[in-house]
Amino acid sequence: MRRVLLPLSLLVLAGCAAPVDPEVTFYADGEAINVRPSQYCDLQSENCEADADAAGVLRVRPGKPVQISVPGDLAESAWSVKFTYRNGRGEPQEPLRSKLFTERDPRYAYTLVLPNPDDQLESVEVQQYGARIQSSTTGAFDFVARGTWVLSVDDRV
Repeated sequence: MRRVLLPLSLLVLAGCAAPVDPEVTFYADGEAINVRPSQYCDLQSENCEADADAAGVLRVRPGKPVQISVPGDLAESAWSVKFTYRNGRGEPQEPLRSKLFTERDPRYAYTLVLPNPDDQLESVEVQQYGARIQSSTTGAFDFVARGTWVLSVDDRV
């Protein structure tokens, strides 16, 4: 009788475990890092939890791509990649953003390639959007980020 009760009690305990925030994997130059969300909210982009220590750091040489892998819950929602970079002369450029990925065509991975071969990546931000929409000062509508995963780039050569 005990053999039956023990596995059943383990199932009950496993079912009560708190949900774990999804992690995003960044890969560049043969190294990978898993990053927790620096901010993660409910579907309405409210009731947020922040983790200032969640940002990851990865070395990325000029012009090299960064591969990003996201878990299923993120892939099957609306998300995009925002990034900052400098040109080959070291001048900061306007931040750019990938296209918006949605649940209609789930995307589990994305390769971030900079515009020019001598550009230097500075930071990458994966943003998952919630259900809340707000209007901007230009009259356009913007989705509000639900979750944010941040990668800071170590650009020492």
